Amino acid sequence: MNEKFFCDRLRYLRNERKISAREMSLALGQNETYINKIETGQRLVSMEGFFKICNFLQISPATFFDDSIQNTNIDTQELLSAFRKLNSNQAEYLFAIIKDLIS
Repeated sequence: MNEKFFCDRLRYLRNERKISAREMSLALGQNETYINKIETGQRLVSMEGFFKICNFLQISPATFFDDSIQNTNIDTQELLSAFRKLNSNQAEYLFAIIKDLIS
């Protein structure tokens, strides 16, 4: 597990919940730049801080570090919305590409 994974995972989990870094920082009782500095690698989080973050996100520490859950910058809802705009031929073609990518 590396520092970049931690930063990216925190950002992903926070964005998934549609909460700003500022909002989360303040909800954790920290200054408004706390989460942003962790996500950008400018600050390391303490063990106590990590557990508070997990509690805030309502996940276990194990779930936080579960790297089988892919980090992605693509919002799932946005992806589904774009997919729904495709005609049936385009959708079939895209689905074939996706199947090829994951096999």
